[in-house]
Amino acid sequence: MRSPPMSRRRGGSAGLGIVAIAYVGIDYLRHLSPAWHERLQPAVWAGLAIAVVIRVPFYKHWLLELRAAVPFILSILFMLSALLFEAISVRSVTAVLGLDWHNGTPPLPDVGQWLLLSLNEKLPQVLVDILRAGIIGLHHFLMLFVMLAFSVLYNSVEAPGLGLAARYIFTMGIGRLLRAIAFISTILPSPRPWCASARFQVPPHPHPWAQKYYVPYATDSNAIRRIIQLDVAYAVAGEYETDFQPNWGNMDFLADFLRPTASEGSSSWYNLLKKAGGGCNDLLYSGHMLVAVLTAMAWTEAYGGFSSALIWMLVMHSAQREIRERHHYSVDCIVAIYMGIYLWKMTSLFWPIKDTSRARRLNKLEKIQNRLIKAAKDSDMDEVRELLKEVELSSQVSQKPGSRAMWLFSGATIFFTIVLVLLAFTLTSDG
Repeated sequence: MRSPPMSRRRGGSAGLGIVAIAYVGIDYLRHLSPAWHERLQPAVWAGLAIAVVIRVPFYKHWLLELRAAVPFILSILFMLSALLFEAISVRSVTAVLGLDWHNGTPPLPDVGQWLLLSLNEKLPQVLVDILRAGIIGLHHFLMLFVMLAFSVLYNSVEAPGLGLAARYIFTMGIGRLLRAIAFISTILPSPRPWCASARFQVPPHPHPWAQKYYVPYATDSNAIRRIIQLDVAYAVAGEYETDFQPNWGNMDFLADFLRPTASEGSSSWYNLLKKAGGGCNDLLYSGHMLVAVLTAMAWTEAYGGFSSALIWMLVMHSAQREIRERHHYSVDCIVAIYMGIYLWKMTSLFWPIKDTSRARRLNKLEKIQNRLIKAAKDSDMDEVRELLKEVELSSQVSQKPGSRAMWLFSGATIFFTIVLVLLAFTLTSDG
């Protein structure tokens, strides 16, 4: 498989960036003029779909897409596994201490939140309104990446689009897995203390582990000092109700993590996970910001230009809104930004191991080096252009014209990716 795009946009066209920013602007009409939004949004979706379909017959790199299909599918399976682990972890950290802890534990002090509140008093009201505006959300960043990947049909970024998508999904899977490991390791109180009671049905009392290892020492500094000295849980836990035990068959072991109540006894374990959503505890680091940063990194690397700078501005706007609306603490957004940058750079080291496209171009350039130098000395620009065109064409692999298998693959790819996009928008709206 060839590498994901590493070059800036081709041909100097800014069309993709204009379309992307226009999409975000039109979608914001839902707040300014719902009537116009209802008219324009379906037209925009239809226009984007038509733009994809009409270019399919002219796309010359389906063989490259075919080579990238297996890593793409494997990346999806990996990310789904990471999301399953994350969903179990979200429910677990909410349930382990019980609703009484959520209701009675104050949020952590957050200097970033204080700073934004102070800026509200100092900045012009127009600027404050812009900072508060819901300009961009998670589904916008997903859509921006989808547009970037499909732009291979217009040669805006380097093929294969599935290769870029595979790297994006794989990197996101790593990020979500590391995120779940982080927030399940140390449970942090929510910036919204009422959230758990409003969204979850879990026991009010803590899990037996918390009863033994946390509750007796949580509010007594002398008890904490003694447990440090003894390194043994010495206190006797109080009397608590016994947790409800559902009948989930082979999945009964999940009851210890998910802690369903009797009122949820008829629900299956995966129905509880669907209700977990984005969780209520502070989940270090922010999943929304991870998606935003990965989209910005992919856009900057594959396309570049003014639009990538605008997307980074939208990332910053989204970060301050996450803090301002107390979906996350400041540290969650800060860590998500540098984790997203780090993970994207890290995967570039081995995704793929060998850049076959670049290797072919270098080999061709070595073969025509003398001819290119001679043409340059003779000021024969037509010859120079022809030689450089040969170098570019040497990196391209085209499918056999009229191949039925390739047509079938192209149709299946477009259909599958569109279905995947719709599922992503439907199922991941809460992060």
